[in-house]
Amino acid sequence: MASISRKLRRENKTIAFVPTMGALHEGHLALVKEARAASDIVIVSIFVNPEQFNDKGDLDRYPRDLTSDAALLAEFEVDYIFAPENSEIYPEGFSTYVYVEGVSEGLEGASRPGHFRGVATVVAILFNAIRPDLAFFGQKDAQQVTVIKRMTADLGFETEIIVVPTVREESGLALSSRNQLLPPEERAKAAVIFTGLREAKVAFKQGERNAAKLIEIVQRRIADEPMAIVDYISVVDGKSLEPVERVGETETFIAAAVRFGTVRLIDNVLLNRGQ
Repeated sequence: MASISRKLRRENKTIAFVPTMGALHEGHLALVKEARAASDIVIVSIFVNPEQFNDKGDLDRYPRDLTSDAALLAEFEVDYIFAPENSEIYPEGFSTYVYVEGVSEGLEGASRPGHFRGVATVVAILFNAIRPDLAFFGQKDAQQVTVIKRMTADLGFETEIIVVPTVREESGLALSSRNQLLPPEERAKAAVIFTGLREAKVAFKQGERNAAKLIEIVQRRIADEPMAIVDYISVVDGKSLEPVERVGETETFIAAAVRFGTVRLIDNVLLNRGQ
């Protein structure tokens, strides 16, 4: 992959990169479409990264179908699929990790210790191999985007991070590879997460700035669904990811993590885009 990438750069090709863990859906394909429109060469990685799972059962359950994923990507004229083995990314004796302090510690970081160390490490390895001009990530994983942006700036990667809006099922449920693990009844009911977040955004647009009250709106709506177990709901600053008491003029979003049975789903909506 590194050799191909060097050749492409010598030819002055613009390289766009979409990192994935496979089990591709319309959310991933939205990233691929944006990448295709913005560059000469599109590279998609498919790698289920063991370092970002703190639950081995979750890693084992994660859906994998490289043949189906490759067929989907062929329709979008992806130039290269990079699907490395674990030993290529983490060779024997591997002992160097990337940890982004501060923004890795709340929200998902608090619920899944070590998760963002795994994310930052694998993305750094992939960026080193591919050296993309542009890398595309989805807004659904807002904390991941913040971590990657910070890492990219701090470590001097010459890659522009492009964030693509969340793609949703007809019900409003954010598209995720994990949705495949939900029985149909739970999948339909999981739309309550976005319903609650959307109601909070409506309240914000109508003038509500108190974070606790916005959180309460989401909690109340999700509580209508007995199968849903809330992990967290939080209103945070878009750059620092620190909780806020009142929504001001800076970028702010409200994020939620909710369990349905053994499946944990995350979602968020931007309240204020900032200046």
